[in-house]
Amino acid sequence: MRNASDGSIATATIDISGMNCASCVAHVEKSARSVAGVRDCRVNLATGRASIEFDPSKTNPGQVAGAIAEGGYPATPADTTPLSADSQKQRIGRQAKEASSWLWRAAIGVALWLPVELLHWLRMLTHSHVHALAQADWLGWAALVSSTIALIYVGGKFYASAWAALKHKTSNMDTLIAMGASVAYFYSLTFFVGGLAGAWRPPMGHELYFMEASGLLALISLGHWLEARARQSAGRAIRELMNLAPATALRLKSASAATDHQQESFEQVPATSLEIGVRILVRPGDRIAADGVVIEGRSSVDQSMISGEPLPVLRAPGDEVIGGTFNHDGRLIVRVTKVGQDTALAQIVKLVENAQTSKPPAQKLADRVASIFVPTVLCIALITAIGWFAWAHGHHWSAGQTAAAMAKAVCSVLIIACPCALGLAVPAAVMVGTGLGARHGILIRDIDAIQNAERVNTVVLDKTGTLTRGKPVVSDIIALDGASDQQILNLAASAEQYSSHPLAQAIVNRARELGVAISPLEEFNTYAGEGVAAKVGATNVLIGNNDLLSRFGDGQPISSPAQADSGSTLVTVARRSGDGKLQPLGTIVIADQLKEDSADAVARLHAMGLKTMLLTGDHAGAAAKVAKEVGIDAVRAQVKPDGKAAVIREIQNGSSEPNSRKMVVAMVGDGINDAPALAAADLGIAIGGGSDVARETGGIVLVGGSLKGVAASILLSRATMRTIRQNLFWAFIYNVLAIPFAAVGLVNPIVAAAAMALSDVTVIGNALLLRRKKLG
Repeated sequence: MRNASDGSIATATIDISGMNCASCVAHVEKSARSVAGVRDCRVNLATGRASIEFDPSKTNPGQVAGAIAEGGYPATPADTTPLSADSQKQRIGRQAKEASSWLWRAAIGVALWLPVELLHWLRMLTHSHVHALAQADWLGWAALVSSTIALIYVGGKFYASAWAALKHKTSNMDTLIAMGASVAYFYSLTFFVGGLAGAWRPPMGHELYFMEASGLLALISLGHWLEARARQSAGRAIRELMNLAPATALRLKSASAATDHQQESFEQVPATSLEIGVRILVRPGDRIAADGVVIEGRSSVDQSMISGEPLPVLRAPGDEVIGGTFNHDGRLIVRVTKVGQDTALAQIVKLVENAQTSKPPAQKLADRVASIFVPTVLCIALITAIGWFAWAHGHHWSAGQTAAAMAKAVCSVLIIACPCALGLAVPAAVMVGTGLGARHGILIRDIDAIQNAERVNTVVLDKTGTLTRGKPVVSDIIALDGASDQQILNLAASAEQYSSHPLAQAIVNRARELGVAISPLEEFNTYAGEGVAAKVGATNVLIGNNDLLSRFGDGQPISSPAQADSGSTLVTVARRSGDGKLQPLGTIVIADQLKEDSADAVARLHAMGLKTMLLTGDHAGAAAKVAKEVGIDAVRAQVKPDGKAAVIREIQNGSSEPNSRKMVVAMVGDGINDAPALAAADLGIAIGGGSDVARETGGIVLVGGSLKGVAASILLSRATMRTIRQNLFWAFIYNVLAIPFAAVGLVNPIVAAAAMALSDVTVIGNALLLRRKKLG
């Protein structure tokens, strides 16, 4: 369970058994929402879980689970600790047990039905001229016995579920199945027993539906087994992620900082027992047990399963490593910085699971339809029976013919109707899509992000950390007369020493490299998008761009035109006297290299028909040079962080350029400095989340630093939404066409059962095709 920071709302997850259709989803959500204090409940049929939001002062997950259980669906609060071994084993065990149960029932059902069915058709083909009475034929007895056993054993689970629903004054898919099988069986039993007693002349053997009763139960059980296996397969990606976490770690026994490797000894401990600050040994071929920082050694680390980066990356002292990644060829000593649910892997799993509980408007419509689906089908079945009775009476049919036609049509209507497909259409596709994305380092927060990504036609990109490496370095210092490089670097590094901005860190790092002293600060003020004003000792200094200098006076930065146009970032250092006058001391030139794949990534966006724009706070020269190198269409430079959101809104409204139209905008940034723009965009894509993926702003988080993930996430969203539409179309059109065909007698109950089972498998199978989608 997770409490919100204000304590007024909490979230929890509940494991639920017995759900098999969208009607079940509607009933579970209704039961949960009936509990005082529950704000919302979202049920995922594909995972068998419910996500609830509630007021902890009024209720708790146990009470909500109890209300759901009272509604006919066994429920227990889930262990939501990410990567919990016990939770994972329990979930896998439940899924395997469910699949095994359906397989066993299907096997028994087929064994009871198929031999009798084959013998029946063989007899029909070889003795078509013989019209022996069914009750006088041994085959009729065989059909009666086999269908009775099938009804009790194979159908027991359906009847138990239907009875539980009835006790709670509701209905579900099992209600339809139980009634359909009962109609076929008891109609046949009535005529069979009546014929034995001589009460009336029964219909011919082939008009009894004993075999249809056992056959439809067998086929539907087989369909449930295939569905359970498909659900397991759909959740395979997230299980693979969870399996990345190693069970044990080699922890340094002593807290000593000794560097003599021969004196260091390590002990094997459960990975769950690690604490922040301990040191662990990662040998070649080991998986890293927790997030941390390398303090000794160098090695290539494979992060492909988490970040989507295809090649191993070099990790050396000072570099971050992510728990669950694979250490290739070197020995590493890692200081643990995050454990448990704070690790990147746990955050990824949690984000994916949360995304799988979200519902688009189309699914909400499907759920509303499903909530009245079963009662509607029961009414249609009643109308079908009345219609056939009236037709038979008008055409002077015998009682046997009338009853046979009514039983066949009613049974087919009850069996062929399938609310399952409606409930699985969206969750199955979202589960596979989000799982595929996670394997490629694409974390999708919710269904809204998928829908918006599909509609995007303009991609706006930040420069620093998005197109460039985000690790700028000082390439030159231009000192004016009366100032020295060392003086400029001392003042700038002292003023920027507490800033987390990449440019500030570049200045501080350069000072440390050259051994330039960093003086203590007396005062410090930051101006977003402009720079900082500080007091270093007795000197008031300004470090920033032209806007900062304009704020405090008329001084201007001095630099050569060549450097201004070179694509580098220029940071002016100025001294401010007591009377407010500014004295420029010089300019620090900072360069940031482009990522190797930036140009290819932008080209791929263009190939997908998307427009691109560079939106940066850097000066026009640097922005234009970067845009030209990577092939970006348009540039907006010298835009402050709070102004970026306004530019996004201009593009959305079509007012950014003359004769432009409204656009659907994706903003790609670092998720921190670009937070307002990411929030303003139709889709925010935070790039390079590293180990802090849960803290990033944006509907989509790219764990790796590659810009190619932007195109991949849009492709994935398009494919996922296409699959959702296909599934919903199939689910709706199947029921719209199948039920009328069954009502007019064009569908045999066995065919109806096969069609119903196939509809579920088709929806999940179509979702599984997403796994073949190439994102690279």
